Amino acid sequence: MKERAKKYEEELLKVIKEKKIAFFDHCFGFTSFSRRTAYDYKLHELHSIKGAIAKNRATSKNYMLNKWIDSDNATLQISAMRLLSDPEEHKLLNQSYIRSEDEVKDISVNVNIIKPDED
Repeated sequence: MKERAKKYEEELLKVIKEKKIAFFDHCFGFTSFSRRTAYDYKLHELHSIKGAIAKNRATSKNYMLNKWIDSDNATLQISAMRLLSDPEEHKLLNQSYIRSEDEVKDISVNVNIIKPDED
């Protein structure tokens, strides 16, 4: 049984690399075994499989982000800036920023009541 699991793992890793798979469930159109078989052999729990998928996702995200930055499209450039910005920059970029409850608690308001002069 371990030999078969190892064979399935190797096949799955090859498919993930060749097809640039980003989600575990997307592998099974390209493998000789079914999704059910993969789950039965607990392939979804293997660090080698998770790592290969994570690497593909990171590579794809980086590729797309660089395309957005290099683009002449302002919408893509703003989206890239939002992804790269720190929280303060993100607030400045976002037109409809909504304060969190913690931020609202930190705001204090002083109210001075002025009574009209009584004559």
